[in-house]
Amino acid sequence: MKEIDYEQIPILKIGDFLVTSIQIPLHDKLAVKFQQDLLQKIEKTKAKGLIVDITAIDVVDSFITRILVEIAKMAGLMGVKTVLVGLRPEIAITLVEFGMELGGIKTALDLESALSLLRRCVDEADGSDG
Repeated sequence: MKEIDYEQIPILKIGDFLVTSIQIPLHDKLAVKFQQDLLQKIEKTKAKGLIVDITAIDVVDSFITRILVEIAKMAGLMGVKTVLVGLRPEIAITLVEFGMELGGIKTALDLESALSLLRRCVDEADGSDG
């Protein structure tokens, strides 16, 4: 009987975009698996944008920050724009106080804003190709 992996972060496809919401703490092994799952899903779906929702995360430390930046960089190498959603005020304050940077990751307050931002970024990128 196969053991079920309960620590999996769902990745949904909405149009040309992938949306994922981190609802559980990211430890080393899960973070690596999450990165791999995201990159495989990007390749499989030919997504143009990625939204990562961190609303449910209580603490964003240097590890989580590094993982989020790496995901955005990896997705960017695959031609995918990334938007981070759900950065609460206390987390933004902590990131600034400790000098942690999100390495150019675009942010939005909510999912609707993130979708609009991604659409604009993708439209601009598509327009500059021609």
